[in-house]
Amino acid sequence: MTQDAVTKRGPGRPRGFSAQETRERLITVARSHFAKSGFAGASLRAIGAEAGVDASLIRYHFGDKSGLLVATMELPVNPAEILQKVIAQGPEGMGERLVRAFLTSWDPHAEVFSAMIRTALTSGDPQQAPGLQVAQQIVIAALRQVLDGDDRLLRAELIAAQIIGMALLRYVVQLAPLASASIDEVVAIYGPAIQAAVDRS
Repeated sequence: MTQDAVTKRGPGRPRGFSAQETRERLITVARSHFAKSGFAGASLRAIGAEAGVDASLIRYHFGDKSGLLVATMELPVNPAEILQKVIAQGPEGMGERLVRAFLTSWDPHAEVFSAMIRTALTSGDPQQAPGLQVAQQIVIAALRQVLDGDDRLLRAELIAAQIIGMALLRYVVQLAPLASASIDEVVAIYGPAIQAAVDRS
């Protein structure tokens, strides 16, 4: 052997597992921990220990705990990445950007969003449903960081509620004419309503 086997495995990966196998193992373990303990209660150290890897490997594969949560849901889009692009341009015009980014990302995957919402609504403990955890720990948390004012948490939650409510009627209930309205139509009418919550201080 010309090179030590440990150095071939990559950072923190257990012997005998490929990078893909390690990633899948982490996702499986994390899915169980998130379901049992929720996002806040799930420990990266505990997830890594059960998966038999260093906790640092989680950051190597997923970036942070939010990235790991998204990976456990096998979402076709990453809400955290979408939000970062929207809020990076500042609060001005964020309402319209937020609605457009959401619809552009999710319209092609309406069935995935519909399944996520249905699962959250029928979960024995809705607080632990992955979809709600994404809303709380990624969407609301990101919005809270960019808003000003003592009531920014309430406004962040109301913005998330407006977006999710719109998606519920568009993708799950498929209520006409919202279900068939163009993205431009929805953005033009709904964007200013979201912006009102962004601007209040």
